[in-house]
Amino acid sequence: MSAKFLRKEEAKAIHKKEKRHEEKKKERSPEKIKVRLIPIWLRTIIVLLSIFICLITGVVVGYSVIGDGKPQDALKKSTWTHIIDLVNKDR
Repeated sequence: MSAKFLRKEEAKAIHKKEKRHEEKKKERSPEKIKVRLIPIWLRTIIVLLSIFICLITGVVVGYSVIGDGKPQDALKKSTWTHIIDLVNKDR
Protein backbone atom coordinates (compact mmCIF):
# COMPACT_ATOMS: atom_id res chain seq x y z
CA MET A 1 0.00 0.00 0.00
CA SER A 2 1.03 3.52 -0.63
CA ALA A 3 1.86 6.06 2.03
CA LYS A 4 -0.86 8.39 0.75
CA PHE A 5 -3.53 5.73 1.32
CA LEU A 6 -2.27 5.08 4.85
CA ARG A 7 -2.42 8.79 5.70
CA LYS A 8 -6.04 8.96 4.54
CA GLU A 9 -6.88 5.93 6.66
CA GLU A 10 -5.16 7.46 9.68
CA ALA A 11 -6.98 10.74 9.15
CA LYS A 12 -10.32 8.91 8.99
CA ALA A 13 -9.50 6.97 12.15
CA ILE A 14 -8.55 10.14 14.00
CA HIS A 15 -11.72 11.84 12.79
CA LYS A 16 -13.85 8.91 14.02
CA LYS A 17 -12.12 9.01 17.42
CA GLU A 18 -12.78 12.73 17.74
CA LYS A 19 -16.45 12.22 16.85
CA ARG A 20 -16.80 9.47 19.46
CA HIS A 21 -15.09 11.68 22.03
CA GLU A 22 -17.50 14.56 21.31
CA GLU A 23 -20.52 12.24 21.52
CA LYS A 24 -19.37 10.86 24.86
CA LYS A 25 -18.77 14.39 26.12
CA LYS A 26 -22.32 15.36 25.15
CA GLU A 27 -23.71 12.30 26.90
CA ARG A 28 -21.83 13.05 30.11
CA SER A 29 -22.83 16.69 30.44
CA PRO A 30 -26.21 17.08 32.15
CA GLU A 31 -28.85 19.03 30.31
CA LYS A 32 -29.24 22.58 31.48
CA ILE A 33 -32.63 23.33 32.93
CA LYS A 34 -33.93 26.72 31.89
CA VAL A 35 -35.48 28.67 34.70
CA ARG A 36 -37.86 31.37 33.53
CA LEU A 37 -37.66 34.64 35.39
CA ILE A 38 -41.29 35.42 34.52
CA PRO A 39 -43.64 32.42 34.16
CA ILE A 40 -45.73 32.12 31.02
CA TRP A 41 -49.05 32.66 32.85
CA LEU A 42 -47.71 35.91 34.31
CA ARG A 43 -46.46 37.01 30.88
CA THR A 44 -49.94 36.44 29.48
CA ILE A 45 -51.52 38.52 32.23
CA ILE A 46 -48.96 41.29 31.72
CA VAL A 47 -49.61 41.39 27.97
CA LEU A 48 -53.40 41.46 28.40
CA LEU A 49 -53.13 44.15 31.07
CA SER A 50 -50.86 46.29 28.89
CA ILE A 51 -53.28 45.92 25.94
CA PHE A 52 -56.16 47.06 28.19
CA ILE A 53 -54.16 50.04 29.49
CA CYS A 54 -53.20 51.06 25.94
CA LEU A 55 -56.85 50.80 24.84
CA ILE A 56 -58.09 52.98 27.70
CA THR A 57 -55.28 55.49 27.16
CA GLY A 58 -56.09 55.68 23.45
CA VAL A 59 -59.78 56.26 24.16
CA VAL A 60 -59.08 59.02 26.67
CA VAL A 61 -56.51 60.76 24.46
CA GLY A 62 -58.67 60.44 21.37
CA TYR A 63 -61.78 61.78 23.08
CA SER A 64 -60.08 64.61 24.98
CA VAL A 65 -57.35 65.78 22.60
CA ILE A 66 -58.82 65.05 19.18
CA GLY A 67 -62.48 65.40 20.17
CA ASP A 68 -62.06 68.38 22.51
CA GLY A 69 -64.00 66.64 25.32
CA LYS A 70 -63.23 66.15 28.97
CA PRO A 71 -60.93 63.16 29.61
CA GLN A 72 -63.14 61.68 32.37
CA ASP A 73 -66.19 61.79 30.05
CA ALA A 74 -64.52 59.27 27.73
CA LEU A 75 -65.08 56.50 30.25
CA LYS A 76 -68.74 57.21 31.01
CA LYS A 77 -71.44 54.86 29.75
CA SER A 78 -73.64 57.72 28.56
CA THR A 79 -70.92 58.91 26.19
CA TRP A 80 -70.66 55.50 24.55
CA THR A 81 -74.43 55.05 24.24
CA HIS A 82 -74.54 58.46 22.51
CA ILE A 83 -71.75 57.42 20.12
CA ILE A 84 -73.49 54.12 19.35
CA ASP A 85 -76.77 55.97 18.74
CA LEU A 86 -74.99 58.28 16.29
CA VAL A 87 -73.46 55.35 14.43
CA ASN A 88 -76.73 53.38 14.25
CA LYS A 89 -78.84 56.43 13.33
CA ASP A 90 -78.83 55.65 9.61
CA ARG A 91 -80.01 52.07 9.99
